[in-house]
Amino acid sequence: MEDEALRGRGRETPPGAPETFPAELADALVGVQRLIRRRLRGGLAGPRPRGAEVELLRLVESRPGIGVSEAARELHLASNSVSTLVNQLVRDAYLVRETNPADRRAARLRLTGAAEKRLEDWHRRRAELVGRNLDRLDEADQAALRAALPALRRLAGRLREETGEPVTTPAGAGPVREAPWTEGTPS
Repeated sequence: MEDEALRGRGRETPPGAPETFPAELADALVGVQRLIRRRLRGGLAGPRPRGAEVELLRLVESRPGIGVSEAARELHLASNSVSTLVNQLVRDAYLVRETNPADRRAARLRLTGAAEKRLEDWHRRRAELVGRNLDRLDEADQAALRAALPALRRLAGRLREETGEPVTTPAGAGPVREAPWTEGTPS
């Protein structure tokens, strides 16, 4: 079933045709990300953070000291939703909420040691998983993927620029954040 997303769902139009390329690319990216997540979940110790929690942790990892309102803007979520996530992650000992000395009403967010360790482990395991599977591809496929990285980062940047449109996230689903692509650290 997951492979169908990577193959283009059996369309009659030839793969890569101009009219189907955007959907095929989106399906492939989502399919790869889903497969990576599923393969890595098996080795996690303890409760699994939800998608939105992971995205918030990754944002705080890349921007220590970020405030709740700014995190909400970056994640395209309502401030009260991010506040709820922050409360859960503080309770679970993954985030520390510090008072902002410039504005005592605002909080700055930082990862705990437990969160840093968990994210480091996730990054290491993800790199190993993808590396093992890249090694199984021929050199031409590896070169094509390497050559596509700058274009994928630019595409992520363009998607990120579309902040004028409201972004809604289904309940329980995590937002998709493009910043790791634009920062040179694929998800």
